[in-house]
Formats: sequence, structure tokens, C-alpha cells
Amino acid sequence: MRRLRAIYLALLAGCFVLAAFAGWTPFGNRFNNDLYDSLLQFTALPQRPTQAVLLGIDERSLSRFGGVTSIRKILADGLPRLIAAKPKAVVVDVILADAGEDAAVNERLASALAALPNVVLGTSLTREGQWEEPIELFRRHAAALGHMHADPDGQMVRRVSLEKVVRGKRYWAMSLEAFRLIERADIIETEDAIEVAGRRVRGTREQARPLWVQFHAAPVEEVSFADLADRPEETHARLAGKMVFVGATAQSLQDRYTTPLAAGNTPGVEIHAAAFETLSEGRILRPAGHLSAILFAALLTAAAGAIFWYVSGRWAYLAAGGLLLLATLAPWIALRAGIVYPYLQPLTAAWLAIGAAAATQLSFVRERLARAEYDKERYQQAIHFVAHEMRTPLSTIQGQSELMDRYSARLSKEKRAEMTRTINSESKRLARMIQTFLDVERLNEGQMELKRAPFQLSELLGPCVERVLPLAERKQMTIDAAEPTHGDAQLSGDRELMEYAVYNLLTNAIKYSPAGTRVTVTSQFDGRTVRLAVRDQGIGMDEQELRSIFRKFYRTRQAEQSGEAGTGIGLSIVDQIVTAHGGKMEVTSQPGAGSCFTMVIPATVAAVPPSGSAAEPVIRS
Repeated sequence: MRRLRAIYLALLAGCFVLAAFAGWTPFGNRFNNDLYDSLLQFTALPQRPTQAVLLGIDERSLSRFGGVTSIRKILADGLPRLIAAKPKAVVVDVILADAGEDAAVNERLASALAALPNVVLGTSLTREGQWEEPIELFRRHAAALGHMHADPDGQMVRRVSLEKVVRGKRYWAMSLEAFRLIERADIIETEDAIEVAGRRVRGTREQARPLWVQFHAAPVEEVSFADLADRPEETHARLAGKMVFVGATAQSLQDRYTTPLAAGNTPGVEIHAAAFETLSEGRILRPAGHLSAILFAALLTAAAGAIFWYVSGRWAYLAAGGLLLLATLAPWIALRAGIVYPYLQPLTAAWLAIGAAAATQLSFVRERLARAEYDKERYQQAIHFVAHEMRTPLSTIQGQSELMDRYSARLSKEKRAEMTRTINSESKRLARMIQTFLDVERLNEGQMELKRAPFQLSELLGPCVERVLPLAERKQMTIDAAEPTHGDAQLSGDRELMEYAVYNLLTNAIKYSPAGTRVTVTSQFDGRTVRLAVRDQGIGMDEQELRSIFRKFYRTRQAEQSGEAGTGIGLSIVDQIVTAHGGKMEVTSQPGAGSCFTMVIPATVAAVPPSGSAAEPVIRS
């Protein structure tokens, strides 16, 4: 569980870091902007009576009053007609930075500007970074000067910079100056915001005090200069008491931009009018910033982790679905509350964290299921082992006890004592067999430390050969066990487990060899390792079978056809025991020519070589 918890926390942390990083990439910025555009389409207000009205130089006005070269003349002839409408203020989104060629036109225009209330004239930055300002003739009649830049982000206008400072000279945006004039308020500056008439717009000077423009679903109402000339009474009624934005609306003048609600079809003067309406209505959007998005992403990550750690099944997925719904709706809810929220970080964190947490839970459930299946398999193995390995001592005990019960009156005292000793010996053998099996299981599960006690190699071989002699005698087989080559060796480990391993190799050799054949047991000590080999003259195996011989429940085709009972787990237990002692098993075999199983085990100390021949048999049956 500690390992799983560590992996789980590491996965969640990785999801959070990846989500946080994604928000700082260009892709994250583009994603957030595109989503804002989509959300604004759903939250945009329908057109309603507004303070701003456009007085546009449209295609009809250009055609009627002389074309694109007559824009100043259009203003000089049209603005005097606007005086009678008594607008609240007039913003002129036209560059008036040169004297032109017609002084009379300039005088008429200057007179009109002098007669209009709260006039705001536009300033513009050149490519060289110089301010283009209205000439003195026009400027002295202006209540304020404001910059006329829409500041598109790429091709899209979402924000208008309320402040621009170049070479020490600053201009506020035309929309802000117009709002200040009609509200008769001052602009109050702080480090991270400006405030005018109770409207607070957050943003530093370095950020140019951005204002998120709240575009309406329908464009700002427009009256053209041609309408002003043709239908003065009607147009005066529409312009009376309004905030009039004067500028180019004709497509041929190319002063058009893309906004979230209009693709490439919004005149620049309309964007300034929309910015003014945003200030007038007080629907000032506040950017949430990346820090709050990161904190929200961390909260979503932690919630996803907690859901799949403490809840499972369909309730976990229902809760995760609710969390995803919250993460998905959060930007829309925030925008309705006037907050522009960076969307990518929380949403990415929610999806990644839920995916990782769900996958981890699924993996954990699958692991537990596999563990349950494994435990079931091991239980079945235990049953097979008991049925197979313990049949011999149980049969002996049962047979001896039946003989004693049936012929107790005929048996001599010595025979009864011998049978009693046999029953006692086989009972102890059965108990050792059970303990050996349990020890192997616990060792394989890592629940038991291997016993470490010194013993001699010869002490290991002798008892094992003695125990299998009756089996060999029944099949008229010979067992040759020679003393260790180069002397006896001292081993370290669990002697009972090692005895079981050697005994199993010997019984297998006898079981799968024809009657009258020979089983040879040899051992060699080279100073570091002992090689104990059991060679038979039995059925043998091919190379493909050798690769699976130590797999549980595996039996070769010849073994199954031999008629000998078996479960295929004995050799797997031998391999586990030898491996636990730091050794390994080696097998050589050929079909029909017998097999040789060799235990390669680390040794500790070599004893003094025995007298006589090293190959002299110690046991022969």
C-alpha cells in the first residue's frame, strides 16, 4: 500500500505539473482565447438602447460626398448638422494631424468642433513610435485627446489598451476619455488598476491597462453622414443626447477588425464605442490570472485523487463526472460573474487527474483480482501437493495399522514393535513433509527468512538415498552414490528443505525410469560451489520440454503417457528451494536416453578429502 500510495501521489503530481505547464504555452494562451470567444457568444447581451451611436462614413457617404479623398470635407460639412441634435459628447476617430490643402474646409471643421460639446479627438502612433496629434487649429477645441488604437491580438480584438505611454508622453483611450468627460470624473491610478466614476479596471501600466470589451450580440446603432444630410429630423432624434462616435465604417477604408462576435467585419470606431459601453454599463471583466487557475487546478487534482482513493465502483465515476462538469462549467460561471478565467489549466488537470486516478484504481482492482486468482491457484496447488506427495506415508501408516489390527494375535512382540516404529517414522515423515511444504510456500511469498545452519554435503545425501531405497528395490533398480569429488563440502541453509529437494529428484528419477536401470548420484566441489547431479536412464525430454520443466503443473508428454501419477509441482518446488539458497538448477536430457538434474549450490568450507578413491560408492542397491 505504501508503494501504491507513492505511485498514486506521483501520478497526480505529474498531472498537475503538466496541466500547470500547459497553461503557459502559446497553445494554452490560444486555447484560452478561443474558449473566451466561444463563451462570449453564449453570454453576449442582446442589443438594447445604448448611450453610444455611430456617425459613420459609409460607402454611400463616400459616393455622395467625393470619395476617400474627401473625408475631412465630409466631416466639415456633416458635423455642423450634428450640432442641432445636441449630442452628449462627440468622439472623432479620424486622424487630423495635417493641415491639408483647403483652409476653408479646416475652418468649417474647427467651427463645428468648437460648437459641439465634450469633443474627443484621436491621436495615433506611427511605425517610428511618434505620436500623431491633431493640429492646433482642431486641438484647441477638443475637451480631450485619446489614442485610437484597437490593439488586436493577432487578428482578434478582445481587449483595448486604456493607456499608452511612448517616450514619456501618455494618452488614455478615446473611450475612457469620453466616459470621464460625460461623468465629470477624474482618472485615479494605482499600481495595478485605474478607477473612474466607480469603474475599476485592473491592470498595470506595463500591461497597458487592458479593458476586456463586452461586445453585444448586435452591432452598435449607426447613422451615416448621408442620412444626416438627407433626413436631418429623423437622424437628430436618433443622435439627441447620445455619445456620438464619428469614424469610417466603409469597407473600402479597411479599418475593420475581427471580434469574438464578428469575423473581420467590425469597424475600429465601433470597437471604441463598444469599449465606452462596457465602461458605461459597468460590466467590467476581471482577469483571474494564472495563480488562481493553478490553485483551482491543484484543488481539482486533489479532489480527483480523493474520489478514486476513497470511493470505488460507479459512485467514483459519478463523482468524477460531477467534477468534470464543474471544471467544464467553471469558466462560463466565472464569465457570468465578470471574471475571465484561464481555462486550460483546470480542465487539463481535471481530465488528466481523473484519467490517472481511474487507471490506478483499475490497475489496483485488477491486481487484487489477479492476487485472488493467484491465491486460489496456490490453494489448489496445495491440495494437489497433499494428494500427491503425502499419499506414500499415509498408505504406509494405513497399511501397518490395518495389519496390526487384523493380525495382532499372530504377530510377535518384535514384529509389533517394528510396525510401531514404522508408523511412528512415517508419521514424523508426514509431519516434516507438511512443514516443508508450508516453509516453501512462506519462503516463496517472502514471509519467512531462510534458516541458515551449517551442514555437510555427505549428511544431506545419505538420509535421502536411504529413504528412496525401498522404491528402487520394488523396480529392481540400482542407486549409485559416490563420495564427493575433491572431498566433502560444508553448506549453509535449511537442511530439511534441501533434503526434500534431493529426495524429490531421486524419486522422480526412479519413477520415470524403466525397471532394472541405474540412478547415479555424483557431487563435485571446486572450492566455491557444489554440483550435485542425479542422472537416470529414463524417458528423457526434448529441448522444448526442458524450457518448461520447472513451471508449475507442467508435465512432459512422455510423463503423462507413462501412467505414473504426478501433479507437475515437485520440480517447481525444487527450483524454488535451490534458488532461495543462492543456487540454480541445470538440466540435460535426450528423449529415450535419460535426464541429468544438477543442483549448483554455493558452499562454504571444504572438509578433508576422504581416504581411498573419490569415486568409491557409498551406497548401492
